[in-house]
Amino acid sequence: MSQETDEIQKVVEETATWVPRLREEIRKVIVGQEYLIDRLIVGILANGHVLLEGVPGLAKTLSVRTLATAIKADFSRIQFTPDLLPADVVGTLIYNPRTSEFQTRKGPIFANVVLADEINRAPAKVQSALLEAMQERQVTLGDETHFLPKPFLVLATENPIDQEGTYPLPEAQVDRFMLKLRVDYPSKKEELRILQEMATTKPKTDVDPVIDLNEILKARETVDQIYVDPKIQQYAVDLVFATRKPSDYGLDMDHFIQFGGSPRATISLILAAKAWAFLQGRGYVTPHDIKTIGMDVLRHRVIPSYEAEAEGYASEQIINRIFDTVAVP
Repeated sequence: MSQETDEIQKVVEETATWVPRLREEIRKVIVGQEYLIDRLIVGILANGHVLLEGVPGLAKTLSVRTLATAIKADFSRIQFTPDLLPADVVGTLIYNPRTSEFQTRKGPIFANVVLADEINRAPAKVQSALLEAMQERQVTLGDETHFLPKPFLVLATENPIDQEGTYPLPEAQVDRFMLKLRVDYPSKKEELRILQEMATTKPKTDVDPVIDLNEILKARETVDQIYVDPKIQQYAVDLVFATRKPSDYGLDMDHFIQFGGSPRATISLILAAKAWAFLQGRGYVTPHDIKTIGMDVLRHRVIPSYEAEAEGYASEQIINRIFDTVAVP
């Protein structure tokens, strides 16, 4: 197995040469936010959608747009509002009286990178229009199915404050996001740099494309080859099972969890860990990779009970206790 791992390691080193170039290009516009940028790249590599939560002004939208430009991807931005309709997202059929036929008008969902801005400001009927696109990578209009371009990635933002006029995301849609990121304020040093570089009437927002989509697709093939030891696989399964039945792992927390992670969480955990290992230039996954990316995979899938909320337990605290308790291989 070590010989096979060595071969995968060589492939990773050859394939991942574009990662430093991409990071450097993004840094021309984005100051700090290393956590955000790295997780966005993980989403692209692991073919998983990303949900970003943070207060306004933290460069969430700018980061997504910059990333899409740097990888030569078609970018589409959808501003979710209460009056948005499903047809405004996926498209619709338009009747042509000249030909007496319906013609397909594709919506903005037909792009490589789709930014769903303030996704929780649209009602459930609009949010549900994304379900088929996010899971099957296709859209059905009338009796025809249209496949979305490859790669296809939905990056959605939501605002944790100012909840007036917002709608909670359905569980089925939340579970379709591989990662949920909590975007925090920059450090004092980073904010000083932001001030020095962006406090102008013409802030720099232009980046050059440094990689193309074929390189992304090739990198995904390499990510699939990254070695995951059976013990690591069992560790991921144990972590997700512990979110469903903590008492089986010695945790008296069953009453704190309303819903735990689904099998999709286990799959996402391994895929995201593989992508993270790729970013580190490794051809194998370690338990530390699982722990590093695990919070982003699980925080939106572990739903605390009312009792947990009453006692001040958020999903992050529950997950941290699970990480501290489940035996590491």
